[in-house]
Parts: sequence; C-alpha cells; structure tokens
Amino acid sequence: MINTLENLLTSENIYLFANWGVVPFWLLLVFIPNHSITKFFCHSIIIPLLLTIAYVFVTRQIILEGNMLEGFKLYLGLDNLNEIYSNKSLRLIFWIHFLAISLFIGAWIARDCQRHMVPKILSIPCIIITYFAGPVGIVIYWIIRIFYAKKINFNE
Repeated sequence: MINTLENLLTSENIYLFANWGVVPFWLLLVFIPNHSITKFFCHSIIIPLLLTIAYVFVTRQIILEGNMLEGFKLYLGLDNLNEIYSNKSLRLIFWIHFLAISLFIGAWIARDCQRHMVPKILSIPCIIITYFAGPVGIVIYWIIRIFYAKKINFNE
C-alpha cells in the first residue's frame, strides 16, 4: 500500500495537489473571511500542516536522491539559483514554501482587516494581489490599513 501511495505521489501530482489545493482557502479568505469555516481552515494550523506533510515528503525524496546539499547553492549567486531550479524536487520545495507563506500572509491580512475594521471591499484586492505577488499585496494593504488604524505601525 505504501508503494502504491508513493507511486501516486509524484512531483507533478504533489505540485498539482498543492497548487490547486490552496485555491479554495484563498476563496474563503476573499469571500467569507469572517465565517467559522474560514477560521477553522485558514486561521488554524490545518493548512500549514498539510503543506508540511508535502514538504517533508519532497525533502525525503531530495535526501534519497542525494541532492540535499544542492539547496545551499542558493546563497552563492543568481546563476546558482537557476541551477537549483533546474532540479524538480528543489523547485517543488520552494513552491510549497511560497504557497504556505503566501497563504499565511493572506490569512493575516483577513484577520487584521477585522481588527482594524478595514472594509471588505478594500481587503479583497489586497488578498488577491498577495496570492499572485505577495509583497506587493502586503504593502498595498499596509497603506490602506494606515487610514483605518489611524497610525503608522512598522511592527506587529
């Protein structure tokens, strides 16, 4: 049974499952950010836990392939980054990392909007932009938030 499961968990299948698997949670954040379903899935450890399982499985594959030390080339320059991304497993690890962090930030924006009473109509574009271009969405949200929190806060 484990061999059958490992045959199904190819890099391509993990990528598709993770990539499309986060979309419903982004939709929850956009359309019903205050609902208990959104709070249960998006504001808890459930999604990071599922992405961690994928992350650990892919890390195991990298170790079995003997490519664990290749990831450290990341710090040697931009050309080495290109080389790292040529390895399918390392590319998948970075993508899962991106999905987890982006979703975490999107959930934070949704919670923070509630705390500072930022209108939902203003938070929706920020959450969508965060999905596609993480840092840009955060900065746009921060600028909007300044007007509702009535202060500039660089840390939280």
